[in-house]
Amino acid sequence: MIAGELYDPLDKQLVEDRIQARLLLQRLNASREDEPEQRNAILNKLFPNASSGLWMQPPFYCDYGYNMKMGEQVFFNFNCIVLDVAEVAIGSRTMFGPNVQIYTATHPLNHLERSSGIEFAKPITIGEDVWIGGSVVICPGVKIGDRAIIGAGSVVTKDIPADVIAAGNPCRIIRSNE
Repeated sequence: MIAGELYDPLDKQLVEDRIQARLLLQRLNASREDEPEQRNAILNKLFPNASSGLWMQPPFYCDYGYNMKMGEQVFFNFNCIVLDVAEVAIGSRTMFGPNVQIYTATHPLNHLERSSGIEFAKPITIGEDVWIGGSVVICPGVKIGDRAIIGAGSVVTKDIPADVIAAGNPCRIIRSNE
């Protein structure tokens, strides 16, 4: 799965891992801002590969949690979804608006393979000091460079370089941000 090869999402270990993530997400999503110790304990269990200062405005949803690698002071606003079947690497001080969706999971193009239930994933890399606007969709395999800004409502289907403002469906470079 992590190597980008076809895998069975109903594998017993993967199902168990997703159940454990869902239980932690239930607790996270029920937590309050005035319970920072409880919330941080949940975040540390769910995201063992996150640096300090991670902040999530619940509700938040993901598949596993442990496939997300996050730098310092990463912020997720309300109602974000991360399908972290493959690695999702997020640089320090990156911010996500509400309703952002990050998808590493994808499916075979051949209908016979797809109907068998197997799937695969492509990793996503998001640089440091990136700002992702509300309701952005980031598709499998995309890389977003440092300091990029992605406009609200964009669908990112291809790599976006550093130091640009990009927006649209499909997302395209609007101008330099230097």
